Amino acid sequence: MKILNKAELQQAEKVLQSHLPKSSKVYGYLFGMNRNKPHTLEFIVDSWPDFKTIICRPLPESEHILLYTLGFYSTDEKILKRMLTEDNVLDWNKYFKIGGFDFQHATMLKDISATKGVTVRQFTLVHLLALQDPSLLPQLSVNSDMEARISSLNESHVSLVKNTWKFGGDEKAFQKIQHLISHFPTCCITDEEDRPVSWVLFYDYCAIGLLYTVPEYRGRGYAKILISTMATSLHAQGYPVYCFIEEENHLSYKLFKKMGFTEDPSYRAAWYEFNY
Repeated sequence: MKILNKAELQQAEKVLQSHLPKSSKVYGYLFGMNRNKPHTLEFIVDSWPDFKTIICRPLPESEHILLYTLGFYSTDEKILKRMLTEDNVLDWNKYFKIGGFDFQHATMLKDISATKGVTVRQFTLVHLLALQDPSLLPQLSVNSDMEARISSLNESHVSLVKNTWKFGGDEKAFQKIQHLISHFPTCCITDEEDRPVSWVLFYDYCAIGLLYTVPEYRGRGYAKILISTMATSLHAQGYPVYCFIEEENHLSYKLFKKMGFTEDPSYRAAWYEFNY
């Protein structure tokens, strides 16, 4: 087992890029870190440079800041299982989540949990949709008035976003959104009083998310404008352009498909929580 240094993270990013979309979650974290985005993570591999499994976890000194969430990508489940059970990669006695992992590993995770007497439950299952080419975005008609109202969020908008977020119920959620707005791309549409009425953010694992429109402004095509604007800008900056959408969120799934995003039908991603 090896913890990667800064130079090795650059090499690991290139390897994971060749395994997209299944490696998207860990690749996204690496992509941001390698471009000097603030982070609280470290990356562990089974061997170097020819690794089969890579796991990202919070740095020990940062565990108290946000919820303890791990991510991993593996092409060899036996190695992954060994690392999770034998190499002290995580503390199985505390609450944690494993997010955005390939659902094919779910049975293995449940088996480990049963062996260790740890409670586990499925937090969510998601589609992974990616925009392979910005030319696939539909052509939208945006007048000059609308263009003038397209802007970015700032820290004064943290509470607004938190209060409309499905998972925004506590102080850690506030900190999470504050971190995203402060350090990652955002896009919003404002009303006549310059107040955001529709917005989209960018997670620290480089996925589009937290898309929301205030109810009285729905049905005006704002979400399409935000997705198109954000996706075009991200692509121009070299970012991956993708999103996770919960499987029960049929409206968002249809929306992103209409916007030119596609998915690998053989791949499902999941979030599980442990010791809940």
